[in-house]
Amino acid sequence: MNYKIGEKVGFLSEKGGGTIIEFKDLNNLIVLDDSGFERNLNVREIVKIHSFDYKLDNFSNTINDDESYSTASYFVTKENLNGNVKASDVWEIDLHIEELLDSHIGWSNSEILLKQMTEFRSFFKKAQEKSIAKIIVIHGVGEGVLKNEIRSFLSKKENVEFYDASYLEYGKGATEIRLYHSKKY
Repeated sequence: MNYKIGEKVGFLSEKGGGTIIEFKDLNNLIVLDDSGFERNLNVREIVKIHSFDYKLDNFSNTINDDESYSTASYFVTKENLNGNVKASDVWEIDLHIEELLDSHIGWSNSEILLKQMTEFRSFFKKAQEKSIAKIIVIHGVGEGVLKNEIRSFLSKKENVEFYDASYLEYGKGATEIRLYHSKKY
């Protein structure tokens, strides 16, 4: 993605954003954050904000934990080839924006990413509540921003393992997540 000095950007791994003030090289730049501090960042750590009216902090606070914003129909199930796993034990979601929305014309990259992460968080929460053992998240290959966001989210969770899903079935664009639930007696 091409960035320009003076452009507004949001941070992918934390709340907030800033303005690009300098380029160090093709992949690294300096951003003056909202608190007035200069930060050295890689282009993979930011996303362009296309609208000055857009409040990244407020929007992400609103949607991150509220599954009522979820519109995905993701309760697609898969069976293991050897038949050991019941279909209801595996859930799959496709986070390609075309699968989530009828149209995303006019949406910025950050709005699309926030929508995808909202759907993923809702999906993950429901899978935990239903004690689903395995989930497959199809995020696509692209530049890896969505995949990195998903894995960053998962790395903060307990009783979860994640890795690349089957290459033969999904190619490079999916993550398999194992959820380990404590048994209730």
